[in-house]
Amino acid sequence: MLFFPYRDENKTIRTPVVTFALIAANFLGWFLVQGAGMTVALLESVCNLGLIPGELTLRAEVGDGLPIAPGIACLVDPGRAPEHIFTSMFLHGSWSHIIGNMWFLWLFGNNVEDSMGRARFLVFYLLSGIGAAAAQVLANPASIVPMVGASGAIAGVMGAYIVLYPRVRVYYLFWLFVFITTIAVPAWVTLGYWIVTQVLIGLSGVETSVAIAAHVGGFVVGALMIKLFARPELVRMHRAHHWRPRHEGFDRRR
Repeated sequence: MLFFPYRDENKTIRTPVVTFALIAANFLGWFLVQGAGMTVALLESVCNLGLIPGELTLRAEVGDGLPIAPGIACLVDPGRAPEHIFTSMFLHGSWSHIIGNMWFLWLFGNNVEDSMGRARFLVFYLLSGIGAAAAQVLANPASIVPMVGASGAIAGVMGAYIVLYPRVRVYYLFWLFVFITTIAVPAWVTLGYWIVTQVLIGLSGVETSVAIAAHVGGFVVGALMIKLFARPELVRMHRAHHWRPRHEGFDRRR
C-alpha cells in the first residue's frame, strides 16, 4: 500500500529561492561529503559531522565508542565543535532519508517561505533546526549516537504550515495493489496526524533509530515562532491565491 502526499492546493506567489537552495545544499552534502551513501564516506560523515549529544554536554567519556559497522566504531572526541549542530542538518543516513526529507521540504517549505520572505525563512529554518537539536540533546544528554538529518528543521516548517494554513488541502496518491486513486485532506489532519504519531512513539519508549524528540521539538518551535516571522500582508496575499477544486475543474476563490 502506498499513501503519498504529492501536492497541496496552495499556489506560490514568488519563486521559493531559499527552499530550492536548501534542497540543493542537502543534495550537495549527500553527494560531495557523503559519497551518495557509499559506506566509508557515509560512516565518516555521520561520525565526524553528526551531532552527538553526549559530546555537546560533556556527559560522554572521551574514547567511548558506538559500533556503527562490523569492526568500525564512532568514537567520542574531546571538545566536539558546537557547529556540528548545523552540519548535522545537511547530512542524511540513506537515499530514502534524504529523498523523503527533501520532498516534504519542497511540499511545505515553498508556501512558508512565501509567507515570510526569503531572508526570514532562512533564519526561521535554521532556528527550527537548532530547536530540534536542543530537544534531542535534552531528551538524552548522555547519548553517543550521532544525529543527522534535516527532519528537525523541516518539522519546524510543518509546524509553521499548520498554523498558517490549517484548512488547505493536501493531496495524496493512494495505491493498493491495482487500485489507484487520489484523496485530499486538510493540512491540519495531515500534519496533526504526523505530530501525534511522533509524540505517541516517543511516549511509548519503543527503541527507534529516528530522532523523535528532534521531530517534536522542531515542530513545536516552528509553530511557536511563525507568528514572529510571518508577514501579515504576504499571508493575506497567499491565502487569496489558494486553488480549490470544483467538479468541472479548478476555480480561484477569495
